[in-house]
Amino acid sequence: MIARKDDSVRIPSIAGLDIAVLMGGVSVERDVSLHTGEQVVSALNGSGAAATALDTADLGFIDALRHNRFDAVFICLHGRLGEDGTVQGLLELLGLPYVGSGVLASALAMDKVMSKQLFEMHGLRTAEHVVLRRDVPVDVQDITAALGPKTVVKPAGEGSAVGVSIVHDPSELPAAVAGAFQHDRIVLVERFVAGTEVTVGVLGNDEPFALPTLEIVPDHEFYDYESKYTPGMSRHIIPARVSSESRDECSSLALDAHRVLGCRGMSRADTIVAEDGAVYLLEVNTIPGMTATSLLPDAARAAGIEFPDLCALLVGYALEDRRKN
Repeated sequence: MIARKDDSVRIPSIAGLDIAVLMGGVSVERDVSLHTGEQVVSALNGSGAAATALDTADLGFIDALRHNRFDAVFICLHGRLGEDGTVQGLLELLGLPYVGSGVLASALAMDKVMSKQLFEMHGLRTAEHVVLRRDVPVDVQDITAALGPKTVVKPAGEGSAVGVSIVHDPSELPAAVAGAFQHDRIVLVERFVAGTEVTVGVLGNDEPFALPTLEIVPDHEFYDYESKYTPGMSRHIIPARVSSESRDECSSLALDAHRVLGCRGMSRADTIVAEDGAVYLLEVNTIPGMTATSLLPDAARAAGIEFPDLCALLVGYALEDRRKN
């Protein structure tokens, strides 16, 4: 199912609910998380809820969760120790309903190697790749033979394009791999796929639906950290300027990936539409950014769901999941 402006999406009332918003944390994406959290707190309060911001860099947040009677937790943490299943596991132990995917889906989506293996097992098209491990020599010749001269190097377990680089010539590969290893002990090298970057947001639990396709046009060569979070460094075009067939395939891939990983509430799939129209699935984010420049809120707005309603909808999905357990 693909959401359009004329579709009816029931927005639940969250007035009177006490909601903890987890933000900040200790990952390299801390500043973005704080920005996301501030906007979510404002939106929740504007919808009549009582939102309490908790910075997980201070472990006192655990006592706050234990001793306050929160109705739900809105996770606004990006990267490690927030998006990777760790905080989700804590909230499961505390018996608190929370926005987004569970422990396993969060961990799988964060691990680019494991998620790619699952995508391949289920027949979802993704770029050919090679997995490298720290302290194992890099064989540039073998990697080039397998993937071609132009590749993309990324740490296996980071988000927001942290540590990602494009290798234009095999001579650049050792330095790119060394840079990625500064962020993770496992590194993924993918065949570079030229084309249009298209992202698709997915909302829902048992009957997820895709938001409109969004084309990303970054000022830099690719959608890097600066392009993601600096206003004016990228343009979002809705719907994506690709064929209707490719847009449908992007949406189908996003929904399939959401289900394959077992995502709940929301996810965002990043894809590339190649010059021949083929669509390649890159990765899935289980806690997409919710800042002024973020992709998921823009796509939701194009479907007629304004930001405060999007936040309320996500809280509703969290409470719905808890009622079914």
